[in-house]
Amino acid sequence: MQTTGFLSPGSEEEVAELADDVGPAAQVVVRETAKAMEFDREEYDERVTGDVVLTARDALFASLLEVRVGTREEFEEWADGFDGEVVETGSDNVDNVVWHAFGDTAVAATFQDETDAAVSTLRRQAFGRLYDDLV
Repeated sequence: MQTTGFLSPGSEEEVAELADDVGPAAQVVVRETAKAMEFDREEYDERVTGDVVLTARDALFASLLEVRVGTREEFEEWADGFDGEVVETGSDNVDNVVWHAFGDTAVAATFQDETDAAVSTLRRQAFGRLYDDLV
């Protein structure tokens, strides 16, 4: 089993703090991206809204979430010791699982070969199911 990412909030308050912490980085990413796209000041002011920056913040937060990657057996062993609900997507007929837990809920996705794609997909699912309402 391996772990990728490093954000693993322990409470709703920590979720809000971490989202606030990545906010300035999201602002810089949006500003530098707009600069690379050669937005002039007027276009920047028109197109880069608060919602754009919040979307970047949410994507950045999700991309940093800690995700465990393991075999089906490793996941099942972990899940047996988890005291909460596990929401699993994918097929039972593949060898590997990625998962992330927050509070009493965990999300998991099965995959066969494409680890990076599975991790990315799971992070989006985790953000939507576990964190979106908290940030």
